[in-house]
Amino acid sequence: MSDITIRNNPARLRFEVLDGDSAVGQAAYVDDGATHRIFYHTVIEDGYGGQGLAGRLAAHALDETVAAGLKIVPVCPYIKKYLGKHPQYEAMIQKPTPALLAVLKNALGQHARG
Repeated sequence: MSDITIRNNPARLRFEVLDGDSAVGQAAYVDDGATHRIFYHTVIEDGYGGQGLAGRLAAHALDETVAAGLKIVPVCPYIKKYLGKHPQYEAMIQKPTPALLAVLKNALGQHARG
């Protein structure tokens, strides 16, 4: 774990943990085009587990989401768990609604076809 950075990669709709130039983790999201960012999957590669990277990734992703004025929609189990332990985000959380889940389903369907 030499050169770890975290960045938003909007072209790929994910926040990434990078070791040098290699992505070793991600928090994937879909924006609804208005006011919500739906987080649906977070993963850290096995060789990088146990180093606190998922927590750093979540904090970075959530802080940037809040700074952008977007509501956090937690579908991902890790993001839900993280939010449960960090009440500072409470005012920016939007529980998933059928309409937001439809946005996610549509986006993931387009991604699979694309």
